Amino acid sequence: MKSFRLLTRRGLLIGAGAAATIGAPAFGQGHAMRRIAPNRASDAFTPDVELELICKRDKTPILTGKPTRVWRYVGNLIKGPPNALTALPDAYLGPLLRFTKGQKIRIRLRNELPEETITHWHGLHVPMLMDGHPTAAIDPGETYVYEFEIRNRAGMYFYHPHTHEKTATQVYRGLAGAIIIEDEEERALGLPSGEFEIPLVIQDRSFDGDNQLAYGDDMHTSMFGFYGDRVLVNGRRNLTLDVASRAYRLRILNGSNARIYKLCWDDRTPLTVIGVDGGLLEKAETRPYVMLAPAERVDLIVDFSGRPQGSKLTMLSGEFYGLIPPMAQRMMGSDLAMGEEFPLFAASVTKASNDTWKLPEKLSTIRRIRKEQTANPGDPIPIAITMDHMAMFLNGRPYGHDDIQPRERIPVDTTQLIEIFHERGGMGGMGMGGMRGRGMMGGGMMRGRMGGMGMGMMGGMGMMGMMSMAHPIHLHGQPFEIIERSFEGDEDAYASIRDGFIDSGLKDTVLVTPGERLRIIKPFGDFKGRFMYHCHNLEHEDAGMMREFSVE
Repeated sequence: MKSFRLLTRRGLLIGAGAAATIGAPAFGQGHAMRRIAPNRASDAFTPDVELELICKRDKTPILTGKPTRVWRYVGNLIKGPPNALTALPDAYLGPLLRFTKGQKIRIRLRNELPEETITHWHGLHVPMLMDGHPTAAIDPGETYVYEFEIRNRAGMYFYHPHTHEKTATQVYRGLAGAIIIEDEEERALGLPSGEFEIPLVIQDRSFDGDNQLAYGDDMHTSMFGFYGDRVLVNGRRNLTLDVASRAYRLRILNGSNARIYKLCWDDRTPLTVIGVDGGLLEKAETRPYVMLAPAERVDLIVDFSGRPQGSKLTMLSGEFYGLIPPMAQRMMGSDLAMGEEFPLFAASVTKASNDTWKLPEKLSTIRRIRKEQTANPGDPIPIAITMDHMAMFLNGRPYGHDDIQPRERIPVDTTQLIEIFHERGGMGGMGMGGMRGRGMMGGGMMRGRMGGMGMGMMGGMGMMGMMSMAHPIHLHGQPFEIIERSFEGDEDAYASIRDGFIDSGLKDTVLVTPGERLRIIKPFGDFKGRFMYHCHNLEHEDAGMMREFSVE
């Protein structure tokens, strides 16, 4: 049984107890991050919406009995429509932020935590200075001012810390929230709204006997990610939605550190999918289930019409396999094994309704980009995933600030073809010479410079097969299109997940499963600067599976 380390055991005092200062992950780069001065408000910027977000320590009831110590975002609306900021009831999650395309937004982020932090607006197309880059982290007592225009189409987005080597633990403690963007195209559809539009954030957590958050601060967690033994939805356990017999819109975000879900109804009613990360699909798709990796979102229409009062429908995470190595599955201490079936939340029909609503045949228009229109149709930029006992890399290198390689330099206002795949030894197409390495060897830290082939080759094909697992890859900036997904590997395992990928919409995070090779088309428009790309298994991100493009 894997042991969990309590988040209240090491380091800094928090309230009545002590909270952990989790050390740098086992495989991380571990270098000092060059910092920029906190951004200040500009007199030349006139916001349509202005709000304050405070990162603070708090206590909240989650389980029966003693409240749980958490870190959370608390919001105050300074200017703008009342629905721009809505606190979720009985939840530690940050307030729901609701903006409209074209609005100018000012957010004052104040740090009242005992360590540095910074917030990333996941999926939003904003300048580097407003993106929550790790170099922008602010110390306790400081404030960082974000000012940007909403350029995204309507969709559900995500805000969370992007603090160097501390993202996983800060999100785990509770720092996360959802953003909903609206636009005229979506409003014209008359989709279910108000009480009939329900945002749902799914997270897994573990607790000690005192109801406090527990975290697997060990080599296993650094290598494979953290998997809790309880599922919380909107920060609550055993969530049941009281619904009427009519159509609802469920907007679901996977806010877990590492866990992947297979969404399906217990009676196997098909899912009606109308949107993903980057907003609405062009037309609805019906699927038996949907795979949802960390940071991915899915937009569902659920029609409870015809279901009698008193009936109940339960959303499950269905059975699948092959996304985590067998050795990790055996070592996992969670009572919820990856890929086993378990409930997420339920919907109970508590009242009858005569409301009728018809799903529009056409939902939106997506401006497609053909491969031939990219700047590099015959030479895709590689994102090679390397993972073994010695390495947690992208393109053969761990994260290193100011370590931009030639193929990571992107001309601004171009569209690029990118290929994402699992490295099977070697360095993954970047053509690196010597490379810096850091990892675990015999239980101790190993550092140095590796010449020639680099870390990935040391494991060989056998090691890579044993360590191969799925990785959700997130690219900052504008959303991308998935144009090709090929697979070579365990067909039986792949059959348990392949019908759950929604590739027809715009994405900012994509799950790359063992044996898969994906091609995507991504614009790099409007803004110059450094924009991250990384694994959104947060333990992997903190351990060095992160790089950045320099848009020039």
